[in-house]
Amino acid sequence: MKKFLIWMVVTCIGCGNLWAADRTVKGYVLDKEGTPLPGAYVYDEDKHTAVTNEDGYFELSVSEEIKQLRAAYVGFNALIYTMERPDDIQILVMSPSTELEEVVVTAGGTGTIKNRSNVLNTESVTSQALTRAACCNLSESFETNPSVDVAYSDAVTGAKQIQLLGLAGTYVQMLTENFPNLRGVASTYGLDYIPGPWMQSIQVSKGAASVKNGYESVTGQIDVEYKKPKVADPLLVNLFANSTGRYEGNAVGAVELNDRLSTALFLNYYNEERTHDKNKDTFLDMPEMQSFSVMNRWHYQTPRFVSQSGIKVLADRRTSGQTSHTLHDDENFILYTINNDANRVELFSKNGFILNQDRNESVAVIVSGSYHDQQSNYADKIYNVYESNIYASLLYESEFGDRHKLVAGLNYNWDNYSQRGNVIERYRPQERNVSESVAGAYAEYTWTPVENFTWMLGLRTDYSILHHWFVTPRMHLKYAPVHWLDLRASAGKGYRTTFIFPENSYLLASNRTWHIADDLKQEEAWNYGISASFHIPIKSEELTVNAEWFYTDFQNQVVIDMDKDTHGIYFYNLNGKSTSSVFQIDVTYPLFRGFTLLGAYRWMDVKCTYGDRTLRKPLTSRYKALVTASYETSLKKWQFDVTVQFNGGGRMPTPDAEHPLWNYTFPSYTLLSAQVTRRFRRWNIYVGGENLTNYKQKNPIVSAGDPYSPDFDATMVWGPTMGYKLYAGIRYNIPKM
Repeated sequence: MKKFLIWMVVTCIGCGNLWAADRTVKGYVLDKEGTPLPGAYVYDEDKHTAVTNEDGYFELSVSEEIKQLRAAYVGFNALIYTMERPDDIQILVMSPSTELEEVVVTAGGTGTIKNRSNVLNTESVTSQALTRAACCNLSESFETNPSVDVAYSDAVTGAKQIQLLGLAGTYVQMLTENFPNLRGVASTYGLDYIPGPWMQSIQVSKGAASVKNGYESVTGQIDVEYKKPKVADPLLVNLFANSTGRYEGNAVGAVELNDRLSTALFLNYYNEERTHDKNKDTFLDMPEMQSFSVMNRWHYQTPRFVSQSGIKVLADRRTSGQTSHTLHDDENFILYTINNDANRVELFSKNGFILNQDRNESVAVIVSGSYHDQQSNYADKIYNVYESNIYASLLYESEFGDRHKLVAGLNYNWDNYSQRGNVIERYRPQERNVSESVAGAYAEYTWTPVENFTWMLGLRTDYSILHHWFVTPRMHLKYAPVHWLDLRASAGKGYRTTFIFPENSYLLASNRTWHIADDLKQEEAWNYGISASFHIPIKSEELTVNAEWFYTDFQNQVVIDMDKDTHGIYFYNLNGKSTSSVFQIDVTYPLFRGFTLLGAYRWMDVKCTYGDRTLRKPLTSRYKALVTASYETSLKKWQFDVTVQFNGGGRMPTPDAEHPLWNYTFPSYTLLSAQVTRRFRRWNIYVGGENLTNYKQKNPIVSAGDPYSPDFDATMVWGPTMGYKLYAGIRYNIPKM
């Protein structure tokens, strides 16, 4: 979807004469969660009609006398909207229909919107999708998504990482509100730092992304949009508990102080301190965790200016490893305990100015900063890191007629790491303090010579104090030969600076010796992609088929080699080939009223040269298949969701030939999740289960009985380490009137 940065920039437009004779009304149609409603009809009293695009955006020509707009969308109450400032961008918020006579029965949908109008290959995970599973944070938001995988990094710390296009999450550029976030040390546990009820939507862009947000995207971008004070409900409360002793509470409150100023307060508390050792290996199956976070954001607008700013504070405490409970108070053992304590502060400010309404000419200034303090120990190994980040962006955007659009701007990013502890002293004392500052400029031109063809070319150049000058080119094409077919192609380059310890601290949950090459070069890769989206009308519904192929070719990569030595980890620059080839096909169709079925299959061939051997990437499944079904009753009182995941087997790091402690490969496995939701006027009650097949990786910790031996390794994880989980929750909201 067109990110809310654009919405922010054009939220309020003035053009002098308030009631010009011939005026074009512009705006967005959203649901009460702020999710765009594509295909909604907007019309006036004279029956002039417009239809919203995939972003929920519309433009409607009206006469000077018109002061009201009407909107209609299936499954929602008809809306009569009075324009207080006709020259502003209008925000039409529609409510789901609840009365029998007002209901138009439609498919429940999967809650994921494929953006058909955007030249980029993007999809939006809506607030509807986020409620279809036990989504209480960002790491749990992709359980029903066929494109994004989330897996545990190890078997003890609870660290998780995203996988996109078969590659680790470090190659995905993580954004919040369109500025880079969750970088460096925050990437290890950061997926748990964003509560699900706080999120309005998640935008996933696969392949070469836009140059606007930087050069770091190799496999794509994931952008989290928080709920907006201007359109959020006055109150949303979500309470959650599961069978493993996890308790979580979330609250979002929004208030519109006047027609220009609004604010929202976000609260989250997480507690999971029950001890679990079901496989009796003396190690906790999951860490004991406790966290608290709070965010306050503000929205201010005038006819030509809009500002959004906020502050977020988080405290996260994790204890894992062995406890007196798991050792049954046996004093003959020295506890192998892992502690990770993190404190984090984030600030951001986004400001947009309208320069020329007729050309949609605007300028935006974005500034953000964060401080992250993480103190950790892995038994007697101590690693403390203090990270600071500052980001600033100046963006200019303008349209030249109907066929030309230009976006240009400047970026600056500064990362600083202060690292302490005996781990640093042992392996890299020269990196106690490391930093990088990068300044860059970019331009992105979009040309639409005919209605069904779009070409986008982006180019940016950056200067790093560590790696000097480098250039990032990216290109996207979109062609729609017929209304039911969208074809896309993309090619682009990405770069990334690797900070070994902040990004890979979870590997300390192993007694492997670290070997880090000197003067590691910047990572560099090309990404190519093609896709076809079919939207075939069948009866009164639409069959959607998406097929895509992406290929990533590293020119340089920092290889993490666990094959060379079973007792060592080697970090060095690539000397050979490293590629990822991924093919995916997914099909969606509403089989009958209220019932939607999604089936997907993804094949991955990820290879890298380790030493002098080119091998498939370890701990990565060769394929993934997913089937998810959603059924919603006619009055939307009940909703039933079921998801089945089929995960293929793969390769393990090479075990010791003489004394193998693990197998050469791991098997395929199946996961099942389900949820039932009962809706009331203001209440939702939901119950469900995760991993209902109760599949668990046997003995995920190597040499758990002797954690101080060289053989100990908790990073050989390829599947679930916990069995089934049952959960229940309550949502309460006061809707925006």
